[in-house]
Amino acid sequence: MGFFQKVWFITWKDIKAEWRTREIFSSMFIFALLVIVIFNFALDPGADPQMTLPGALWIAFTFAGVLGLNRSFILERENEAFQGLLLCPVDRGIIYLGKMLGSLLFMSLAELIALPIFMVFFNLNLLNLLPELGLVILLSTLGFISVGTLFSAMSIHTKTREVMLPVLLFPVVVPVIIGAVKATDRILAQKPLSEITSWLHLLIAFDVIFLVASFLTFEFVVEE
Repeated sequence: MGFFQKVWFITWKDIKAEWRTREIFSSMFIFALLVIVIFNFALDPGADPQMTLPGALWIAFTFAGVLGLNRSFILERENEAFQGLLLCPVDRGIIYLGKMLGSLLFMSLAELIALPIFMVFFNLNLLNLLPELGLVILLSTLGFISVGTLFSAMSIHTKTREVMLPVLLFPVVVPVIIGAVKATDRILAQKPLSEITSWLHLLIAFDVIFLVASFLTFEFVVEE
């Protein structure tokens, strides 16, 4: 079995488990929807949307992502199967990539459904901006999930993992969130591509750093 087949095997396991329960996706989507609804009623109708909407969108996405990451290893912990997962005859990095891709898929699906709802609630027409916005969302989500999967595995055996994960995660992913908000702000303001490129480069750089660092350190994290 090749490298990518092994990664896909781990991811497919999570997809089948989620298909049976739909716990991760449903909780992420409902949370994102609630945040969007709350912001829709909380924001002043006369306020400049460019000052508030990018932040509102990424608050919904990031906190929904934390909720999903908190449950990414929950089946292994509840069924005492985490050690069994680690005993698979594959490199620990493959387990990390498989779990990361599963979380990336679930969060991306929740974002894909939540974004049109966001457009409707805030009366936005973003159809001509979807390619640029989609690229920003994908890059930001990849960086967020890359390091989030590592910290989710790190906090799996702690009693306060629901609190521990965001405490560990948010200080590290601050550059990704800032880049996502700034790039989204430029896109919603329909700024030229030259004003977005620098933020895209920042997101790509952090994606590479977070992905490589998390892949290399996952083995040591799960051994503790």
